[in-house]
Amino acid sequence: MEYLYLGLNLGSFLIPFLFSFHPRLQFHKKWRSFFPAVIIMMLVFIPWDIIFTAEVFWGFNEDYITGLHVVGLPIEEWLFFICIPYACIFTYYALQELLPQLMFSERITSIICVSLFSVLIVTLWYFYDRWYTLVNFIYGMLVLGWVYNYDRRLLQRFLPFFLIIQIPFFLVNGILTGTGLPEPVVWYNNTENLGIRMITIPIEDVIYNLGMLLTVLFFTEKLEKRHQNS
Repeated sequence: MEYLYLGLNLGSFLIPFLFSFHPRLQFHKKWRSFFPAVIIMMLVFIPWDIIFTAEVFWGFNEDYITGLHVVGLPIEEWLFFICIPYACIFTYYALQELLPQLMFSERITSIICVSLFSVLIVTLWYFYDRWYTLVNFIYGMLVLGWVYNYDRRLLQRFLPFFLIIQIPFFLVNGILTGTGLPEPVVWYNNTENLGIRMITIPIEDVIYNLGMLLTVLFFTEKLEKRHQNS
């Protein structure tokens, strides 16, 4: 079972990678923007991950990883920040190609954002002492607020996609957090989060996923426009 986390990463990546060369999708042409965007995201998420692992806010079950570590993190965790965004952002562009009308109105987008901000702020008012909740929700609000103000149309397209992507998110993250397993692949110190689980997934992981994917998509779009205009 030591290859489980690695297998989840590669399994999530393989089909999107193969379909990246499909003549209608041609996601490979966006690699010039996507991979720099991933690096930008990792500049935030990797230090965060290293610190939280060192402080035992979360950790990794050695029974499900190969044992190779880089700067305190399993190699599988590094791959997570490449493979999962790749699969998700590929899916975003595939849906845009196949369902170009898939987007929320500006009004619905505003309602969702205001509602989400309200929930996160009220939650932090009472649980600001939980480190995962605090850092995660603050970052999620910063990214969401930034995109809402500077590229609202992107957010109108991103939000319905994000709802759809929750299906594979629950499958993959469910396994990582212990669904169907004797023990989780990634465990959490519940004193540093709300302790609310969706089956086995901490509720904070939804905002974590939102912040990660929206960061990658925002910078992919910006870099792609720069390439097209140059």
